[in-house]
Amino acid sequence: MTRIASHRGGTLEFGDSTPRGFAATAEMALEEVEFDIHPTADGAIIVHHDPTLDGTTDTFGEIARMALADVKDATINYGGGGHPLTLQELCALYEASPVGFRCEIKPGVDGEPYRDFVPRVVTLLARHGMLERTTFSSFLVRSLDELARASNRPRLWLVSPPVLRQLGVETVIEVAKAHAIPEIGVHIDCADRALGDAVRAAGLEFGCWAAHSRSQIEKALALGVKVFTTDRPTLAISIRSAFRHKETAA
Repeated sequence: MTRIASHRGGTLEFGDSTPRGFAATAEMALEEVEFDIHPTADGAIIVHHDPTLDGTTDTFGEIARMALADVKDATINYGGGGHPLTLQELCALYEASPVGFRCEIKPGVDGEPYRDFVPRVVTLLARHGMLERTTFSSFLVRSLDELARASNRPRLWLVSPPVLRQLGVETVIEVAKAHAIPEIGVHIDCADRALGDAVRAAGLEFGCWAAHSRSQIEKALALGVKVFTTDRPTLAISIRSAFRHKETAA
């Protein structure tokens, strides 16, 4: 069964990386919640997509240069008055939920990985009993290499459309295998059956991200991808349910 990951806690339904979106996702009939993380200047780990607060909150600033208290003071746009969560708070929210984590390791504003960040993330997840329920992802192969040194948890490479075009599928597969990355995720609009077949034939798993519209969700299901992320988890659950019913009836 194709798995559903609620992207940033269902951005188009609940706002971007909001407490109410993550709380709602924890109660949904899906498999994963996707989120992004950044460090604060005083050692905390914040669940937020961008390296700055500028685009999605009422506050400006680079998270890695801010104290936790100042980041927590920010109010998320269209988020019902919610404030950014720490990774520790997210772990507590999902402690009793069957939904697993899909944790994306983000770079800083310069596009470079945060120094010594990955071991801290792994340690925190282990301390709160969530590491064994976590799959890691990143657009950066260097971050995936660091994850391999810090943990044996599954890793997937998010291959952007420009990288896929520039390298081509054969080279992308070669890079993934050279770095022992077991799964590749591509933008849903780049996905097709030939690409999926090539990835699977190489012994890798194939997934998609950014399946937000009905047609994109239906495409992901028809391709039989391992997992897709979506900003509209409620819609995705409904479509998958109808898709499975149709397959069973056939």
